[in-house]
Amino acid sequence: MIDWNKLEKSNDVEQYKKIHRWLFQENIRLQAQKSQLEEDLAQFEKEKTQFQEEMADLGRRISFEQKCLKEENLFFDKKMDILKNGFAQLDAERKALEKKKRVLESSSLGSRDVVQRLFAGINNPLVLRKRYKDLVKIFHPDNLCGDEELIQMINQEYANRREKM
Repeated sequence: MIDWNKLEKSNDVEQYKKIHRWLFQENIRLQAQKSQLEEDLAQFEKEKTQFQEEMADLGRRISFEQKCLKEENLFFDKKMDILKNGFAQLDAERKALEKKKRVLESSSLGSRDVVQRLFAGINNPLVLRKRYKDLVKIFHPDNLCGDEELIQMINQEYANRREKM
């Protein structure tokens, strides 16, 4: 530290010049440091603003993605409900079909009467052929509802009716 009282009493010009030079250099150093700090502060403010903009943008993106995800989940739930309802309906239809099949199998009319009813009211050979093709499509053994015995009876009934026409 500089003892200013001693310096003032001594009137040493050389000492004043050294101190003056030192103060001048210190002033320049402090101004340079001040300007560096101001630049750093400006850079910091710029980065802070940029960071805030990026955070706001990311917030908007996140909210948009959350909204899209929510909509997709709702859409998925609707599709799942449709599938569940469809499977339930198919199961109900399958049970009804099995019930009808059991009723037909246990009926006193017999399979021959059922086949005759399938061809009932046909007087035209073209209509007969059309009905035969439709029945083969339905009851062919490769189909889900297919039955070999029934298709044989349909073939026999078709042959009998074709000969009669």
